[in-house]
Amino acid sequence: MGVQEQYPFDVEALRADFPILDRKVGGDPETAGEGEGGDTPLVYLDNAATSHTPDPVVDAISDYYRSYNANVHRGIHQLSQEASVAYEEAHDAVAEFVGAAGREEIVFTKNTTEAMNLVAYAWGLEELGPGDNVVLSEMEHHASLVTWQQIGRRTGADVRFVDITDEGRLDMNHAAELIDDDTEMVSVVHVSNTLGTINPIRELADMAHDHDAFIFADAAQSVPTRPVDVAELDVDFLAFSGHKMCGPTGIGVLYGREEILAGMQPYLYGGDMIRRVSFEDSTWEDLPWKFEAGTPSIAQGVGLAAAIEYLEEVGMDRVEAHEDLLAEYAYDELEALGGVEIYGPPGDDRGGLVAFNVEGVHAHDLSSILNDYGVAIRAGDHCTQPLHDEMGVAASARASFYFYNTVEEVDALVDAVREARDLFA
Repeated sequence: MGVQEQYPFDVEALRADFPILDRKVGGDPETAGEGEGGDTPLVYLDNAATSHTPDPVVDAISDYYRSYNANVHRGIHQLSQEASVAYEEAHDAVAEFVGAAGREEIVFTKNTTEAMNLVAYAWGLEELGPGDNVVLSEMEHHASLVTWQQIGRRTGADVRFVDITDEGRLDMNHAAELIDDDTEMVSVVHVSNTLGTINPIRELADMAHDHDAFIFADAAQSVPTRPVDVAELDVDFLAFSGHKMCGPTGIGVLYGREEILAGMQPYLYGGDMIRRVSFEDSTWEDLPWKFEAGTPSIAQGVGLAAAIEYLEEVGMDRVEAHEDLLAEYAYDELEALGGVEIYGPPGDDRGGLVAFNVEGVHAHDLSSILNDYGVAIRAGDHCTQPLHDEMGVAASARASFYFYNTVEEVDALVDAVREARDLFA
């Protein structure tokens, strides 16, 4: 059976919802697709950085601005009421999508990073102190690593890092040693944006809860690509971003257990998060609004709800299956080239991305060469500098896949990598 015959859905039919995938790139950006011989079809393999947005989501955002653009929770008039209902229902859609108990557990932020900072500042500054510790992993994104590092400095809490094995997995024996009765928070990435490692969040949650600690899952790379249920994972906090899951930029999500969020003080102050204000004191609005100060990301919330509806129609099980298929195929084909070092677990046991280096070629040079072939990948440290230090490399190239990518696009990647390797040989 050919790889294409294993597709869990009609990829070409879905690609029709993404006009950007028909772009031509290379040559003169002002005349892309118009010149002779200078333009090539786009092969977009940078989905871990941001995914593309299908027409139904763009239409939903446009409909908001064209039909009921108004501020929420502040007007009696019809447009405000319609906008408020749509914005609140977006919280409901997210809650159902990740298995939360209700909208009270879903806070809209502008991205995963802000969600991390919200918890670190609203909870961490209040609860952490000398003698406490926060446990992270060596594969954390800077959004988690830097945030808890700085909170540790402010509070005197120790920040510990779970080792990774030579294969790029968490050393769970080391995790068991680090998580102790002084641990207050375990914050770990669900799917590594560099290694592709799928971390055992439920096992870590059990370890954390055995020591009366909380656990925070960075789900920026997992919620867009596979079924995620916060109840099954038993996490206390979880964060992800809309722009990595067919939604707009400018919106992220913080899931938090209602009883924990209820006990936390607001992170930002201002309009819409207050119930009553006097010259002497203020009281806060109910969850989740007490954490959404000011005019929120209304259009983005509408767009995120539309993206969730789109993904649910595709089916998250099928999204995961397609990504796994492409990741394993890419891993095997790149490995077969020779002269390519791939980071992280084997191809049949990773998320939908492959980070690698070509012998004798800097990752930035590789990315530039691939761009000449129309192949868009990421090159750099992927906001995981300490991890790259541990791997002994300054940067890596990363190809990341989504459900609209094809085997032919993986072949285009491999062919371009072969050309680059031979060029520098």
